[in-house]
Amino acid sequence: QTELYPILTPQAIDPSRPFPMISNESLNILVELLSPRGETRFVRLKIPNNLGRFLFIPRSKEAKNYASLGFSSNVDDNDILFLEEVITRNLDSLFPGYQVVASTYFRITRNTDFEIEADEADDLLEVIRGLVDQRRFGEVVRLEISQSAPRSLLDFLVKHLQVVPFQIYKIRGPLAGAQLMELYHIERPDLKDKPYTPRMPSPFSEGKANVYSMLRRSDLIVYHPYDSFSPVLDFLRRSAEDPGVVAIKQTLYRTGSESPIVDALIDARRNGKQVTAVVELKARFDEERNIKWADTFEEEGVHVVYGLPGMKIHAKMCLVVRQEESGIRRYVHLGTGNYNPATAKVYSDLGLFTCNPEICSDVTDLFNTMTGFTDRSEYRRLLVSPVTTRSGLIERIERETDLHQEHGGGIIKFKLNHLVDKACIQALYRASQAGVKVELQVRGICCLVPGVPGVSENITVSSIVGRFLEHPRIFYFGAGGEGEMFIGSSDLMPRNLDRRIEVLVPILDPALRRNILEDILDVHLKDNVQLRRLESDGTYRRLSPAPGEPVINSQQVMMSRQFGWNPLLTPDVGESEDNSALKHQRPKKHPGGKSRTKS
Repeated sequence: QTELYPILTPQAIDPSRPFPMISNESLNILVELLSPRGETRFVRLKIPNNLGRFLFIPRSKEAKNYASLGFSSNVDDNDILFLEEVITRNLDSLFPGYQVVASTYFRITRNTDFEIEADEADDLLEVIRGLVDQRRFGEVVRLEISQSAPRSLLDFLVKHLQVVPFQIYKIRGPLAGAQLMELYHIERPDLKDKPYTPRMPSPFSEGKANVYSMLRRSDLIVYHPYDSFSPVLDFLRRSAEDPGVVAIKQTLYRTGSESPIVDALIDARRNGKQVTAVVELKARFDEERNIKWADTFEEEGVHVVYGLPGMKIHAKMCLVVRQEESGIRRYVHLGTGNYNPATAKVYSDLGLFTCNPEICSDVTDLFNTMTGFTDRSEYRRLLVSPVTTRSGLIERIERETDLHQEHGGGIIKFKLNHLVDKACIQALYRASQAGVKVELQVRGICCLVPGVPGVSENITVSSIVGRFLEHPRIFYFGAGGEGEMFIGSSDLMPRNLDRRIEVLVPILDPALRRNILEDILDVHLKDNVQLRRLESDGTYRRLSPAPGEPVINSQQVMMSRQFGWNPLLTPDVGESEDNSALKHQRPKKHPGGKSRTKS
């Protein structure tokens, strides 16, 4: 009566007051009333979205008449109610003189996709500004409604929202489940994961480490969130200030609301360097944020490219061009995840630092394709969508199949988010039929059916859902000596292979390739705590350790690791900025088989 009642706005629906505009993903109550004259009436109530989802009610008798709206971190002496339940239990006070016949909770999802035709894209930035504004009026593509909703209320919503049966989802339990995250802030450490601080990986942990000197001697990898995101930020910040750096080129897809990456690029421009930012304006639900960053870059004099009509730029690349004593040298970072320090704390992703001339030339060519009119059908080392990723991976699957038929020992191991592409799936089926062992870890959608006799009996598919979101893409082909491995931004879906610019980069250093295979990929494939195995009938079966079998929680293993994935790089005395002499060492193996580095 005092805190909630004044905020609520019942919206009657009748011939003079038509069905209201329902906001995308807003939580609502539909109420059926009986008037004093015996007429049926319908009313919509929107649940306020600025009060929090929960009501905290003290248990003490002295405070029984008091309830606090919003969030309370101390719940030991409180009961918790959903806000919509409190409203529903007090509907009579909102409609005096009317009988409340029934009520239900519902929410809708609107179509937020938009397509940009090539002839509409004279000014891509302005086109997307307008489309973002129109998004809230998109057609309804989903209706979520309480499973207990009376037929009369469901029929009323179906009529006015114009949805068909396959778009209706009857939910058992609370709607808008993502809002349950509010409960995470309750002070109950016994119900939460212990805080984890990412480590600073070697050799970046060395106080006087010079990233350019290190990369001239060895490629380096980082594995977030187990490794800090600081090496990526420091690489950009140092490059922004380094007097030898003449140019920086960077792709940005989802960067966050406050971005030190953006700050570093602006600092570089202010320091007189040529800076190019490829900002993907079509990153779904990040369009407005990316428009803001694009405007900021333009004001600072950064060269801004807004992506390409009909093509999303999803590749994760940073190119630094540096003038050194020996001439111009290029350094790159390529990753599987976004340049976003916030998500780097909860998404697992791999990143590669390298100054390999062929990889750097490929990255340079790809940036020129995105910023100019250069088209390339071949790259030296990279697999690039939509040009060579599908064909390059299928070629390697077929080569693995041929090598297995000649010499045996064929093995393929992929870790990715989604596996949908028909041609890639068929190639994996053919490999299985030839006897190649195929181990796939697919976190999300998987259209491949494993374990079918005569088709896929040599394929296993698993998925890990744990504390951190599994996000890296790793592709390993094992036959023929040292094997071959790629990491990158692309999943095996038609959208990634045909309608996006994606990059897969090879891991050329045998030591790094072995470390990623043995200490990352294989550990995740052997998980028996968080792993679910996909069966041939489409169901997932959670694994648990067999009696006497070691317990392997892959994410916990990654967090517990006390050393990085890179070779030890020990600077010699007298190391210079441009011509450092670095000793390349492999971490020693302890008796258990895992690498150990002396601290």
